[in-house]
Amino acid sequence: MEIERKYLIENDKIPKELEIYPHKEFEQAYLCTSPVVRVRKEGEDYVLTYKSKGLMVREEYNLPLTKESYEHLLAKADGIVITKTRYVIPQDMDLKIELDIFHGKYQGLVLAEVEFPTEKMAEEYCPPEWFGEDVTFSTKYHNSSLSRG
Repeated sequence: MEIERKYLIENDKIPKELEIYPHKEFEQAYLCTSPVVRVRKEGEDYVLTYKSKGLMVREEYNLPLTKESYEHLLAKADGIVITKTRYVIPQDMDLKIELDIFHGKYQGLVLAEVEFPTEKMAEEYCPPEWFGEDVTFSTKYHNSSLSRG
């Protein structure tokens, strides 16, 4: 189960010195967007993901892939390949901000995601001041939607 809130971040509000936080380059594409079936390269790891319908709460399953299987499936993907750098910024209560800075077609787009252990915690979450609009309940900012251009 994935329980997640998502926020737009204005470029002038991005925390300084991001390089001090762990980060990886991501490349991902979608074989299907309803339900979501995604292939992703996370640094040197490769993953096949299934996500059910939903906005703040949805089922998510991840399976490891080899580089060869990733490349085979990537060639079959619909839409554009999304590239981004993800920074992981620790927060209170063992939460982490996953700050995605997009490249390519979506250069300039910055989204922050925070995953929660419970729905109650997600609903009560008070984001940092530098977060912008809460887009949790908008499919416009799902990566699967972005992949359609």
